[in-house]
Amino acid sequence: MPRQTLHVVMSLGLFLTILTTCVAQERQIFNGKDLDGWEGNPESWSVQEGAITGITTDDKRLPYNQFLIWRGGTVKNFELRAKVRQTGNNSGIQYRSKELKQVGAWSVGGYQCDIHPQAANNAMLYDERGRGIVAQNGQTVIIDRDGTKWLVKETEPVKVDVAEWNEYMIIARGNHLIHKINGQVTVDVIDHQESEREQEGIVAIQIHQGPAMRVQVKDIVLRELPDGGVLTPEQAPVPADAKKIAAPAPGGKKKKADASAK
Repeated sequence: MPRQTLHVVMSLGLFLTILTTCVAQERQIFNGKDLDGWEGNPESWSVQEGAITGITTDDKRLPYNQFLIWRGGTVKNFELRAKVRQTGNNSGIQYRSKELKQVGAWSVGGYQCDIHPQAANNAMLYDERGRGIVAQNGQTVIIDRDGTKWLVKETEPVKVDVAEWNEYMIIARGNHLIHKINGQVTVDVIDHQESEREQEGIVAIQIHQGPAMRVQVKDIVLRELPDGGVLTPEQAPVPADAKKIAAPAPGGKKKKADASAK
C-alpha cells in the first residue's frame, strides 16, 4: 500500500475512533416509553405524551419534596440536556446529589437546576437540603472556601414561559457549574467550599411539596466529560469588586447582594 494512502487510512481510522468515543459518551437516559431505569413514588410518576410526568394534587399534598431518581449510575463531570415544561408550584433537576433516606423515601439533597415560574428562580442553582440558593438567574457567583457567596456579575434573567417546552442544560466540570435555558446562560458558578460542594452523585427530577403541580421532562441526553477540572481559589479568585450576597431573611427564599465589595 502506498505510504500516502496508508496515512489517509490511519487518519480516517483515528477520526472514526474519536467520533465513536464522542458518540458513546452521549446517551439518552429516558426511553420515552416507560420509567425503566428510574425510581420514584408510583403514585406521582408516570409517562404521558412520551414524557416523564410528575403530578401532585391539593387533596393529597406531599409531606416533603420527592424525586424520581435515575438508577443508571452517578455523574461527575458531564453535560445534561432535557426538554421541560411545568405548571403549578415548581420543580427541578438534581445532579451530583445523594439520597436522604433518613428524611423519607425518594428524598434527595444536592445541586439543583430549578424549574420555576418566577424568572429570577428559573434555572437558578439551588442546593437542596443544603446551602439553599447559590445563584439566581442572571448571576455569576463565586463561593469562597468559607462558604461566603460573592456576586461577580449580574445581568437580566433569561425569561421563558415554563408552561411551554424549553431546553434546560447543565454543564458541570470540576467545581465550575453552568446552567442554560434554550442556549442562554442563566447561572455561572465556581464553588470553592470543599466541605459542602458535590463532585459526584445521582440525577433526579423533583416534585415539590405544597400547591398542586405538574412537570414533564423528555429528550434527556447525558454526555459524560473527562474527570478533573477543579479550579483552586488561586486559579479562580474572588474579584476585588465582587459584592457579598446577603443571607436570606428567615423563611425567605430570595437573596440580594449587599453594597459591600470584597
